[in-house]
Amino acid sequence: MNIAIPVTSEGRVEQRWGKAPRIAVAAVADGAITGWDEYAVGWDLAHDEGTEGSHHARIVRFLREHEVTHVVVDHMGAPMQHTLGRMGVVILGAGSPDARESVILAVASLR
Repeated sequence: MNIAIPVTSEGRVEQRWGKAPRIAVAAVADGAITGWDEYAVGWDLAHDEGTEGSHHARIVRFLREHEVTHVVVDHMGAPMQHTLGRMGVVILGAGSPDARESVILAVASLR
């Protein structure tokens, strides 16, 4: 499974999802992280450019391109929760300030 999580440059969980500057996509198998790629998405800058719908579409494209099945977040607004729900993307809470640890804890919560 591929899990997206907003991250800081220090490897911590970024508090914002839709305004995150960076997103990590973790490949997870058998409860362990097998791959970790970080992307400078610039959603913090793009958030106020255009409509809310166009911003959500930008995020949806990213998630589809990276075959994301789950998202780990500290906070997400109701409209984005609705969008991801319609996509079938599972939203999980961040259980640690450390991004990698949050992914592992989120995966463990699925068992």
